Amino acid sequence: MATRTRLAAVLSSLAAVVLLSAGCTATPGAVTPTNSPVPSATTGDDAGDIEGVLLDEGRMFAVVTWGSSSCIPQVDEVSADGQTVTLNLVDLDAEDGKEKVCTADFAPRASIGALPEGVDPTAEITLQVTYGDIVDDVELDGDPAFTGKPGTSTEYQPSAGWFDDESLVLLTWGSSGCPPVVESVEGAGNAGTVTFVTDADQMCTMDMAPRLTIIAFPDDDVDDDDFTLTLAGGGLEGAVKVHSS
Repeated sequence: MATRTRLAAVLSSLAAVVLLSAGCTATPGAVTPTNSPVPSATTGDDAGDIEGVLLDEGRMFAVVTWGSSSCIPQVDEVSADGQTVTLNLVDLDAEDGKEKVCTADFAPRASIGALPEGVDPTAEITLQVTYGDIVDDVELDGDPAFTGKPGTSTEYQPSAGWFDDESLVLLTWGSSGCPPVVESVEGAGNAGTVTFVTDADQMCTMDMAPRLTIIAFPDDDVDDDDFTLTLAGGGLEGAVKVHSS
């Protein structure tokens, strides 16, 4: 029998203190903001591409789409029938009657969701994703080393997964008002380091939320097999084994 849940409800069961927030904020160096319609499968070579990774020891997943980096779609309803997980991505509506505008860049964006109870993250999973008129199946390899179980509480540890040969999604936990900002990335072979900006004067909201950061390495510099990512700066210190999806 299929199970169905909304992201907010599942995240609440993972951790009562998690508060998700999302917005549309221009970033330094961004081009003039524009309206950002839901992408079409025919609007570009990459516009219809959807990738995915498993995170948080198999409790959560991220879906990667292409579009404005400042307007990230949200995972809406998620349902599961065995190892097949069906979900919708939606764009957030403007608040207070204001017109929604987004920076006119074109970049990979990661949207977070929680796997429904009963899905086995150690076995292969199929994500059936709908976003506007884009419908795509994303095959994810399970990992027998995962120690988490969908529906259980997170341990607030960073985790990461590859979505192509040179790019990964990193999940960290902290203030939703102060997401990590990448200062530099370097890597070779099966090891790499990402350094984040440290701003001692930054004012942050007092919540504990999941934050997704896409990390990209130069072509052919890294081997995604048994890869370790070291985190430095921005209050994030430690090493993360990156899962191959």
